[in-house]
Amino acid sequence: MRKSNYSIGETIYNIKCVIGTRLKYKGARLIRTPVAVRGKQYIDFGTGLTTGRNCQFEVNGGHKGKCLIFGKNVNIGNQVRIQCAEKILIGDNVLIGSRVTIIDHSHGSYSGNNQDSPEIAPNKRQLETEPITIEANVWIGDGVIIQKGVNVGTGSIVSANSVVTQDVLENTIVGGIPARTIKIYKPKTKEWVRYK
Repeated sequence: MRKSNYSIGETIYNIKCVIGTRLKYKGARLIRTPVAVRGKQYIDFGTGLTTGRNCQFEVNGGHKGKCLIFGKNVNIGNQVRIQCAEKILIGDNVLIGSRVTIIDHSHGSYSGNNQDSPEIAPNKRQLETEPITIEANVWIGDGVIIQKGVNVGTGSIVSANSVVTQDVLENTIVGGIPARTIKIYKPKTKEWVRYK
């Protein structure tokens, strides 16, 4: 069991945030303020969600139901931005470091048919969306960016400051820009081994 090193001031601050969380965010454990929440009616805060300070949770547009969905016991660091225009699912027991960005859309199309022109202002271009899924027991390091259309598999680790542009297999460690597989967990030997 880890020991808490909160000062008296931090303890009082956390108590205030717990009270605010209970009043505003059903099911969440502790959402530290300040926090920016847009489209709250489309967000399922799960059970036991804990966040750091200065987080942003945004759902753009209208939806028929919840589209930004947190599982159980998700723990999020400071200054995390999660922006959803289609669907983002975050599984149980996910640990997200500070300054992480998770965004399921981009402004414009730059491959295939009907590509956007640089003569059109970026905020006037059509949003391109693809859902993101982060499965259970994933650890996302500080400064990571997860882009649209990505599935991060169960038990995987995303190294700090990585940019995830494609799926991450379960029980792997990825890192870099763009993120590539570094290690794979071998259940028989209970070891992480370098990926060749």
